[in-house]
Amino acid sequence: MKRSEFKNKVKPIIRECIKEILFEEGVLSGIISEVIKSTNNNVVYEAKKAEPQKELINERKEIKKKAADTKKKLLDAIGKEAFNGVNIFEGTRPMRAAAASDGHSPLSNVDPADSGVDISKIPGANVWKHLIKE
Repeated sequence: MKRSEFKNKVKPIIRECIKEILFEEGVLSGIISEVIKSTNNNVVYEAKKAEPQKELINERKEIKKKAADTKKKLLDAIGKEAFNGVNIFEGTRPMRAAAASDGHSPLSNVDPADSGVDISKIPGANVWKHLIKE
């Protein structure tokens, strides 16, 4: 019998025996439990601060109230007749606070609601559209 023939006949038998030992006799589960026991001491857990929702809601209300008060004070200081009674602050909203990061991000001072620049009308900007199948 050639070596390759012997290998082809014996290999499935050995594979089946190894699976039987690992799964049926519980050797694999014993190995896994030992590994977990040894790594259990080195586990790092992340602690997240849960901010109460009520505090956030109250803080947002205070910010809106301060913004409205500031707008009213500015309109009163200018005088209502200065712009023929038109509210120059209508539809405006406060600027977003400075980013909490170190400010090295290229978008750190950009409002998240800013839609950016529409590049769809620039000639040649839509060259890639023929590559996308819909």
